[in-house]
Parts: sequence; C-alpha cells; structure tokens
Amino acid sequence: VGVPHRGGRLAFRAFSCDYPVMVSASAFWDRASRSFKVPRASDLEECDFALDSAGFTAIRGWQRHGAQGGMLGVYPWSLQQYLELASELRPAWFAQPDLACEPELASSDDERLRRIEATAMLLEACLRQIYEWQNALARTCNARTVANMLFPPVPVLQGWTPDDYLRSLELMRAV
Repeated sequence: VGVPHRGGRLAFRAFSCDYPVMVSASAFWDRASRSFKVPRASDLEECDFALDSAGFTAIRGWQRHGAQGGMLGVYPWSLQQYLELASELRPAWFAQPDLACEPELASSDDERLRRIEATAMLLEACLRQIYEWQNALARTCNARTVANMLFPPVPVLQGWTPDDYLRSLELMRAV
C-alpha cells in the first residue's frame, strides 16, 4: 500500500491490517530546512515498509520549479541525504534513486534513454557511497555490524517499452 506521508490514519490502517507499505522519501522532506525530518514515533515503524526514492515526484518538481539543489539537479535532496534517510529509517528495503520515464514526464525516445542511463549511474553512485561508508565503519566495527548498518538499495528498472526495460536491465547488470 502506498502511504504518501510519515504517519496518520492511513499508516495506522495499514498497520492494523498488516499491509506491507511503500512510503515516498518526499513524505519526510522538509523544503524549508532542506532536510529530511523523521518523526520520533510513527505507525510506519510498526509496518513492513519499504522506502521509495520519489523519482516521479522529483521529476514533476523539476518540471514545475526548474533545477533543484540535489541529485542531478532533479531531486531536492542529495544522494548522501537520501542514503542517510534510508539508514535512519531502517526499511525492509529501499529503492535506488531513479528518473521516471512515464510518457507524461519523458516526451521523447531520447529523453527516456537519457533517464534510463542516468538511473543506472545513480545506482552506481549509491553503491560507491555505501562502499565508502562501509570501509570507514570497518575500521571500528566488525563485518556483521557494518553489514547490518548499511545495505545496498534495490535497483529500479526504468523505461516504457520492452526494449527500454531490457536496456535498463543490461545497464544495471553492468553496474
């Protein structure tokens, strides 16, 4: 069940019904402070929940407001901020940042292909950042602790046509 906020009645209902939940990173973003705000307590914490990077929402914001201050000038938050959010929230899994390819967002084949390639580059950037953090932690923690603190994102295949998705898969495998 998609929950578009950090808590409230919808999150409580999902918890009460034992639904798995996907929540968008944008639900935690505070535009005024340019940082993520994680509530001290939320029904989401009791749910089996995953974190989505909000790629569709980020592209929409970029189209409406122009260049943003974060990843690729599209997201309002940086890669580091997103990975820190995932680490703090401890979801069952989290999606890598991606650039949405729906027809209403990507008006040409070339634009779609650029977004597919950029999504693969974002996966590589995530993995590099996590690897760097893991190496830093490994100096003071054992391997099991490091593995439990920092885990990689779930890759996101992007596209709109079967060939797009095959290209995305090919790029993800290369990463």
